[in-house]
Amino acid sequence: MSHILHRQLRHNYPIAVGGSGIEIIDRDGKRYIDACGGAAVSCLGHNHPIVVEAIKNQLDHLAYAHTGFFTSEPAEALADHLIKHAPDGIESAYFVAGGSEAIEAAMKLARQYFLEIDQPDRRYFIARRQSYHGNTLGALAIGGNAWRRRQFEPLLIDVAHVSPCYAYRGCEDGETDHAYVARLAAELDTTITSLGADQVIAFVAEPVVGATMGAVPAVPGYFKAMREVCDRHGVLLILDEVMCGMGRTGTLFASEQDGVCPDIVTIAKGLGAGYQSIGAALASQKIVGAISDGSGFFQHGHTYLGHPTACAAALAVQRTVQEEGLVARVRDLGKALEQRLHHRFGDHPAVGDIRGRGLFWGLEFVEDRVTKAPFPPEKKLHAKIKQAAMARGLMCYPMGGTLDGRVGDHLLLAPPFIVRETELNVIVDRLAHAIDDVLASV
Repeated sequence: MSHILHRQLRHNYPIAVGGSGIEIIDRDGKRYIDACGGAAVSCLGHNHPIVVEAIKNQLDHLAYAHTGFFTSEPAEALADHLIKHAPDGIESAYFVAGGSEAIEAAMKLARQYFLEIDQPDRRYFIARRQSYHGNTLGALAIGGNAWRRRQFEPLLIDVAHVSPCYAYRGCEDGETDHAYVARLAAELDTTITSLGADQVIAFVAEPVVGATMGAVPAVPGYFKAMREVCDRHGVLLILDEVMCGMGRTGTLFASEQDGVCPDIVTIAKGLGAGYQSIGAALASQKIVGAISDGSGFFQHGHTYLGHPTACAAALAVQRTVQEEGLVARVRDLGKALEQRLHHRFGDHPAVGDIRGRGLFWGLEFVEDRVTKAPFPPEKKLHAKIKQAAMARGLMCYPMGGTLDGRVGDHLLLAPPFIVRETELNVIVDRLAHAIDDVLASV
């Protein structure tokens, strides 16, 4: 009997003992293709020799030093590397241990910015329904996943939520992308005004929505319109790229494809590729300069900020991604994966939508393709697909509650950047068989 408090208390998990390339190996010797990177984390696959060596070398010199006393060479070098490639205006990196911590830091940083410039009344965040920004209380409050939030609602701060940019279900019949964007921009504008333009801190959004809706990119022009609304009211734009950033969608930062520059951008998962726990909030000079010229002290902190070993691992990951041209490879392989998904599932009676960018793709399941009616949640389609895929040696990332936190099923694919085209064939084939196995029994 395990003494671990597992996510699922009635589930017997296989014990992972090894990994190689895009596969994880359990104690019984069974191999699983990691077609989702765990949670879009393992962008370099498993047991990458360059990253493993970087971690070992750092441990030989210095494993840990508290940032209340020291900075470190790997942290400084990683910050330099990221800022060199960051969106215009981003000048500083704050390294934490994961995505939820990055969002918490971004929230505090945004609030303190307005204190520093003498706008202390700003206290509201606006985010989107069916978004996901993490599981700590601040991040959970920002997030718009009703199921995740429900039982903790009394503990959460008051956050306003607007509609997601979800063309498959949100765009009205005959509505153009331009008109759809205008409608969503008007909703954000109205929400800011109703809260009080001088009361709102920031609008928070994922450039490509990950876990909660399944690789949903915004329609063209959406983020430029949101940026314009924010600027008009003096509201900050925080982009959460924890899952979709660091090359996953075909550019280092997902927002590059939307033509916008955030005030703060959060990253994690693909930053360290799972080799060490690390995330970051990257902030603009406007924000950092206000604090530097004001109190001179960011009132926030954790024990493992800027952890030298984690930073060394992340630096090795990011240098490998750059030196091996893997972001460009993501774009090419993404097109290959898209083609295979459309070929296999484009006419599938239970697949309503195929969407994504780069090596970040989602399938949304429907009981009726014409009406887009979802499967009843009682059938737990997503959970059964995950189980069937694991039985076939395939890891994918299914999720329920796509529409409203309760109804709807989708799955994510986010294979490592090192995946081969022949392996994409195996991934799609195993997935198709797993889906059909489940549909034959529901």
